Amino acid sequence: MAEHPELSAQERAGKAFPVSWDQFHRDCRALTWRLNEVGPFHAVIAITRGGLVPAAIVARELGVRVIDTVCIASYDHTKQGELNVLKHVSADTARLGSGTGKGLLIVDDLVDTGKTARLVRDMLPDAHFATVYAKPMGRPLVDTFITEVSQDTWIFFPWDTALSFQPPIRDGAA
Repeated sequence: MAEHPELSAQERAGKAFPVSWDQFHRDCRALTWRLNEVGPFHAVIAITRGGLVPAAIVARELGVRVIDTVCIASYDHTKQGELNVLKHVSADTARLGSGTGKGLLIVDDLVDTGKTARLVRDMLPDAHFATVYAKPMGRPLVDTFITEVSQDTWIFFPWDTALSFQPPIRDGAA
């Protein structure tokens, strides 16, 4: 998940797309319906940290038992920096995908600018890449996704938020 570094907190709040746990689970199941037509897959690879939750749901729904991660740090909750690969896919998982990713499923919550997706695509060019949400700049790098949002939208995922009062839209809420 890589959001726009040039947006201030005020601007992000103005283009907010809050996602509840229920909605996210429904979207992950919808993604799985599409992926079920594409598979079978030997393993699911989550891009951490945002891809952990959707990868768990997708793996469960597809009956895939081998789950691995590729760990990439690129930003905090406000800005994106340089990509830093903290952990590659394990050698065992890479072998399942013949070294190129064939038969492997990469899962992330969101593709934004495509920076992270491009890096992972270079690692496993033949893997199937799926995200729950996609923004226009990153969308061409994804094979399967559920919902497209505008490039200037800030998605608030359920694991990043807490329940709090929201003023009615009529009163100026986003």
